[in-house]
Amino acid sequence: MYQASNVYFICGFAAIGGGLFGFDISSMSGVLGTSAYKRYFDNPVSYRQGGITAAMPAGSLVGSLASSFIADKFSRKVALQVACILWIIGSTIQCAAQNIGMLCTGRVIAGLCVGIASSIVPVYLSEVAPKEIRGRVVSLQQWAITWGILIQYFIQYGAAQIDGGPDAPNQSEAAFRIPWGIQMIPAFVLFIGLFFFPYSPRWLASQDLWEEAIYVMARLHGGGDMNHPKVLAEYKEIEEALRIEREESQGSFRALAQPRLLKRVILGASVQMWSQLSGINIMMYYIVYIMEAARIGSPLTTASIQYVINVALTLPAIMYLDKVGRRPSLIYGALIMMVLFFISGTLQAIYGQPNDGRGSSDVTWIIPDNVPVSSAIVAISYLYVATFATTWGPTSWTYTAEIFPSRIRATAVSVSTASNWFWNMVLAFSAPALLWNISWKTYMIFAAFNGAACMHMALFAHETKGKTLEEMDDVFDSGRPAWRPRENISRLDELQKDIERGNIRIEAPLPGPAEPKGGGERTVTWVHLRSLGNE
Repeated sequence: MYQASNVYFICGFAAIGGGLFGFDISSMSGVLGTSAYKRYFDNPVSYRQGGITAAMPAGSLVGSLASSFIADKFSRKVALQVACILWIIGSTIQCAAQNIGMLCTGRVIAGLCVGIASSIVPVYLSEVAPKEIRGRVVSLQQWAITWGILIQYFIQYGAAQIDGGPDAPNQSEAAFRIPWGIQMIPAFVLFIGLFFFPYSPRWLASQDLWEEAIYVMARLHGGGDMNHPKVLAEYKEIEEALRIEREESQGSFRALAQPRLLKRVILGASVQMWSQLSGINIMMYYIVYIMEAARIGSPLTTASIQYVINVALTLPAIMYLDKVGRRPSLIYGALIMMVLFFISGTLQAIYGQPNDGRGSSDVTWIIPDNVPVSSAIVAISYLYVATFATTWGPTSWTYTAEIFPSRIRATAVSVSTASNWFWNMVLAFSAPALLWNISWKTYMIFAAFNGAACMHMALFAHETKGKTLEEMDDVFDSGRPAWRPRENISRLDELQKDIERGNIRIEAPLPGPAEPKGGGERTVTWVHLRSLGNE
C-alpha cells in the first residue's frame, strides 16, 4: 500500500485532527446570535449556556486521559482514527438534537474525539518530524485549529442567513443543524487518509519493530536511503534512549512521579493551563457577546474578522518558531496579552454602563453611543487574538509535545492536555456567568492570569529549539536555570558528522537492535541495511 513520505504533507494532513477542535469551537459561537438557536433551546444564557458549551471540553478531558492507552498500545495513527469515529458519532447526535440534553450528549462524544486528537496529533507530528522543523510542523496543529474555527464560522454565518437572517423570529432550525452536520466531513477525510500514512518511527521502535522503524525514518529523513548518516544517527539516539528507559522498568504513569520527570509534567500541564487562562476562550466561544456589548456593527460580521486574523497571524509563528524559540514566545506573548486585557477592561469600566434595555438581552454591560471607545475595544480584541495566534497558540502545543522522554511521551502529553481541557471546561462554563455578573472585571482577572504566566515561564521554561526529542533529558536535567542561555549544539548533529567521517560505524538492527559486547563498552560495526521497499 502507498505510504506518504513528505514530512510537510504528512504533518499538514494529520493536523486535520486539530481542525476538528476548531470546528467545534465555532460551531457553538456561530449559533449563539441566531434566533433559531435561541428559540429552539429556550434562549440559554449564563450558566445554562455555559453548561452546553462546557460539555465538549468535559468530554475532551476524558478523551485526553484515555488517549495514551490507545496510542501506546495500538499506535498514534490508530488512536487518531478512533477519534475520527467518535467525532462522526458526536456530530450526528448534535445535528439531530431535540433538546439540550441530546445536544450536550453529542458535544461530550465529540469532545472525546477532540481530547484524543489534541493529545496525539502533537505527539505524532513531533515523532515524525526532524528537529530542524519540529516546531514548525507541530505548530500546524494550531493553524489547523484556526482554519477549523474560520471555516465552520463562515458555514455558520452562511447558514444564519436562512429564512430572513439571524434576527428573523421564525428562522428555520437548519440555521444550526446544517453546520453541525457538515462538520463531520473532515473526520471522514482524515480517517481514510490515515491508512496511507506511516506509523510513528519512535512508536515502532518502542514495540521492537526496528526494521519498520528504520524504513520509515529512511523515507522521512533520508530520501529512502537506509544507510543515510542521519538515519543511522537517529536510530542510535532512539535505541540508546529506549535502552536507558527500559532499565528503569517503571509503568508510564508511575514514571511521571519521578522527581526529574515530575517537574516536566508540572511544566507541561502549566503551559496548557496558562494557554486557557490567557482568556482565549472568552474571545473564541463568546466573541459575539463581546461584540454585542460594544454595540458597533453586526456582531456576527465583526466577530468574523477576528477569525480571519487568527488564521493569518498563526502563519508567521509556524515559519519562525524554530528560529525565535519557544521561550520568548511564551514570555512576551503573556506579557502583551496582560497589557491588552488591562486596557480593554479599563475602557469598559470608565465608559461602560449597565444595560438599560438599549442593548442585546444577552449582555448586562454595554458601551452606549461611543463609537471611538467601542472601536478601541474591538481593535484590542483583534490585537489580543493576533498576539495569541503568534505566540501561545502554536507554542503551547509544540512545547508540551517535545519535552518528555519517548516511553512516557503519550502519557505525559495526555496528562498535560487534560489540564488544558479541565480549564477549558471550567472557563467555558463560567465565562458567560462572569461576563453576565461582573462584566468588565472579567478582563482584569485574565490580565492577572497572563501576568502570572509570564513570570512562571520566565523562571521555569527551558528553551528546546534545535534539540532532538532524545536530548530533552540533557536540557531539563542539567541543573542549569531556565533563564541562563546554553549553547545550541545538538548531539545528533555531532553523531551524524562522526558517521559521515567514518569515525563511528552503526550496526543495523536485523532483526533487533545491536547489543553491547565485551564487558560494557559498546562496540558497533557497519552492516549494510537491506531495502524493505524492494522486497
